[in-house]
Amino acid sequence: MNLGAFSVSLAVKDLVVSREFYEKLGFQKFAGDPEHGYVILKNETHTIGLFQGMFDGNILTFNPGWDSECNELEDFVDVREIQRQLKEKGVTLATEADECGTGPASFTLVDPDGNAILFDQHR
Repeated sequence: MNLGAFSVSLAVKDLVVSREFYEKLGFQKFAGDPEHGYVILKNETHTIGLFQGMFDGNILTFNPGWDSECNELEDFVDVREIQRQLKEKGVTLATEADECGTGPASFTLVDPDGNAILFDQHR
C-alpha cells in the first residue's frame, strides 16, 4: 500500500527555539509561515513540520499524491482507497474522509500506543 510522502508533525512550545534546534541538525526551511505558527523543515528526504498552538500532540503524517519534495504525483492511491483498505483490515479510524467525495480529503487513526496518524491528501 503506497501511503504517499511521510513526515512527522511536531507540536512545539516555541517555534523559534524548535526551528533553531532542528537547523543545528541540518534541517532547512522548506515551506510554511512562522507568522501562521508553522514551518516545514527538510534534511535531504527527511521532513519535519513544526506547529505551535495548532494541536496537542505529535502526529505521523502521510500525504497521498505527493512525493518527498511535495511534488504532485501523476499516479497515486487516493486517500479514500487507503481508508477503505484499512477498514477492511479491521483498523479503527478516529475520523473518516467522505467516501463519495473526490479531491482533497483526510482521515485519522491512533496506533496502539496513542500516536496520532494523519492521512492528508491535498488534491
